Amino acid sequence: MLPVVAGLLLAVAAGGRGSAVGEQESPPGSRFVCTSLPLEAAGAGCPLPPVPMQGGALPPEEELKATVLQLRETVLQQKETIGSQRDAIRELTGKLSRCEGADGKSAAGTWKKELGKGKDTMGDLPRDPAQVIDQLSRTMQTLKDRLESLEHQLRANVSYAALPSDLREMLQRRLGDLERQLLSKVAELEDEKSLLHNETSAHRQKTETALNALLERVSELEKGNSAFKSPDEFKVSLPLRTNYLYGKIKKSLPELYAFTVCLWLRSSASPGIGTPFSYAVPGQANEIVLIEWGNNPIELLINDKVAQLPLFISDGKWHHICITWTTRDGMWEAFQDGEKLGTGENLAPWHPIKPGGVLILGQEQDTVGGRFDATQAFVGEMSQFNIWDRVLKAEDIMNIANCSTNMPGNIIPWVDNNVDVFGGATKWPVETCEERLLDL
Repeated sequence: MLPVVAGLLLAVAAGGRGSAVGEQESPPGSRFVCTSLPLEAAGAGCPLPPVPMQGGALPPEEELKATVLQLRETVLQQKETIGSQRDAIRELTGKLSRCEGADGKSAAGTWKKELGKGKDTMGDLPRDPAQVIDQLSRTMQTLKDRLESLEHQLRANVSYAALPSDLREMLQRRLGDLERQLLSKVAELEDEKSLLHNETSAHRQKTETALNALLERVSELEKGNSAFKSPDEFKVSLPLRTNYLYGKIKKSLPELYAFTVCLWLRSSASPGIGTPFSYAVPGQANEIVLIEWGNNPIELLINDKVAQLPLFISDGKWHHICITWTTRDGMWEAFQDGEKLGTGENLAPWHPIKPGGVLILGQEQDTVGGRFDATQAFVGEMSQFNIWDRVLKAEDIMNIANCSTNMPGNIIPWVDNNVDVFGGATKWPVETCEERLLDL
């Protein structure tokens, strides 16, 4: 810097001498009258002579002080820039907190809409907060590079040997302090960047978790609503004789001293339709079983005691079946399509039906809820499986069979959300009761 200033001064002095030579020399003894002129009058017709520099160039100490002052002003400006950038980070964090607070108020449709748009919800800030932090890091790196450039220029233009030792040490301390402050600010920004990135990741994860929970809840609500016109207008289809197709009644039975079981079923399986239903409790897998196995007639098992029923239903048509039983003398009745076809007694007399078991449609249980035998599986369709805790009257059974009344079971009603199917068994809309009557 000093050589440049000295060169400029020499050029100005040389220009002044050259112009003086070109002018006509004043005669000796001449006098000049000096009159003050305004600055506007100094134009091309009235040039002002150059003013010589007094004392020459600044001494190195003064120039060094000026450089240090300029460096200090630059650092102050950069501190203000860092402060404004930290304010921007705080504003970004506040907006993220507001967005996080608004998560729980959004519905599934709104979530999907916002996700589909991909709109920047952070206002005038970038969508990804990491971009802001990267920009701040680049700014701090630029500041560090400028400080290093000033240090190199200072070392190139000023000879440290010509400076006093105390001034040189002070300058070194100032530069070291500035570098440490700069590194500290960069470390703070890096920490804030990492913290902000973690908060953003946690916010995104929390948002995704809330959205998934909301979608699962919607799915559960959709599944909870019956897909049929009425909760009881459906049938369970078990088309294959396997040991893995079955239906399960969610509710269990209480302790019973009498019951009536009614259902519609259709099957053309041979030999035997299999097991329409079975009820097993701990210690007794054959607590209640209705089964037609092989060429044997249909049998009713209660507490592993057997009664053969005079029912014939394997013609591929819909039939309405009702079975009543009471613990008093073990009396039972069998109805087909509203007509009583058989009665008997001494079937597990004085034995109450045990509570808390598992009720399975389409399979015979060798253990509670399992160990099915494919040869005993029911093949066909069934609907309107209802259980009452009493013996229904014959006229009530007739009215149910001819579709003149709808009487759901008070213990086990036939409703969609009380029946689960497994292994490929399906639930379908069922024909109306009148259409089933036409099939008889």
